[in-house]
Amino acid sequence: MARIVSLDELEPLMTADRKAGRTIALANGVFDLLHVGHIRYLQGAAAEADRLVVAVNDDESVRMLKGEGRPVMNQADRAELVAALRGVDYVVLFSGRTVTDVLLRLRPDVHCKGTDYTVESVPERPVVQSYGGRTAIVGDPKDHSTRDLLSRMKQD
Repeated sequence: MARIVSLDELEPLMTADRKAGRTIALANGVFDLLHVGHIRYLQGAAAEADRLVVAVNDDESVRMLKGEGRPVMNQADRAELVAALRGVDYVVLFSGRTVTDVLLRLRPDVHCKGTDYTVESVPERPVVQSYGGRTAIVGDPKDHSTRDLLSRMKQD
């Protein structure tokens, strides 16, 4: 199981990984009601580098992004589920609407986003380019969503 750490704890771990010659990918998301699309996204992200850090939105940022009634699962549970997935090395919670602050602190070699984006449409791309990183689009087509799952559950 991956380690769930704070940003302050993660920085020296990343430094040690870099000194050991490992590359680092960062993926981020809400991961509220984990589904197969999340798994495929994170497996694709893990294939981009030697280490995978997953930044999970904290509860407050999920409420800002998704609205009333979200998250369904609290941040500790969502982080633990993500940490249990194969290929994930570290999980860190973050606040705010974007993962920009995490990217600037950790400076991963690769920032991975799902197929609902193109490389050109990723909002954080200029940030990643500013320190020499790259952006990768990973995962399967965006045919899965928590919103759809919740809608189907309400119908049953």
